[in-house]
Amino acid sequence: MITLLVGTQNPGKQREYRDLLAALPVQWVGPSELGLAALDVIEDGQSFEENARLKAQAYAHAAGIPALADDSGLVVDALNGAPGIFSARYAGPGASDADRYQKLLWEMRDVADDRRTARFMCVVALALPDGRWYTAEGALEGTIGYAPKGDEGFGYDPVFVLPDGRHLAELPPAEKHAISHRGRALKAFEPVLLRVLSGLERDL
Repeated sequence: MITLLVGTQNPGKQREYRDLLAALPVQWVGPSELGLAALDVIEDGQSFEENARLKAQAYAHAAGIPALADDSGLVVDALNGAPGIFSARYAGPGASDADRYQKLLWEMRDVADDRRTARFMCVVALALPDGRWYTAEGALEGTIGYAPKGDEGFGYDPVFVLPDGRHLAELPPAEKHAISHRGRALKAFEPVLLRVLSGLERDL
């Protein structure tokens, strides 16, 4: 069985990947298990895809095994696409999830209902130690609410409203994974991931 490094230090993402990858024939490991907890990847790409590739390649190079990473964020139409690739840094260094979504709510305070459209975007990248890399994309459409709601999830989930009126943070994990931007990106990526990893296993 191939060992796959999931290149993220984010506990919320690690939990999601553990669930999303559970059915695949891979042994999942995180950076801390390989002594890479201190690896700091400079995300200076100009798109979700570039940043996902940079992270996956950095982890694959450091660990010497296939690495999966993503770059994801919230794209708000009324804010011209912000926070976008800066979603994790939207409220400055050291900010909490609540700091970030409260800043977003403040920026959106005068935006009318019909202009509060937004989407979560995710690009997943697989990088191999030999330099090859592959990507896939997923998206989840919704709107920005007026106040946080729900105790599940992380990031901007409490203020992201689905078409059925529920906030993303109100969904139990299994239901969220089935529709999330990260879940959709991994689902689109699954055939490539299985093909590449099965090829590597044959070469062992």
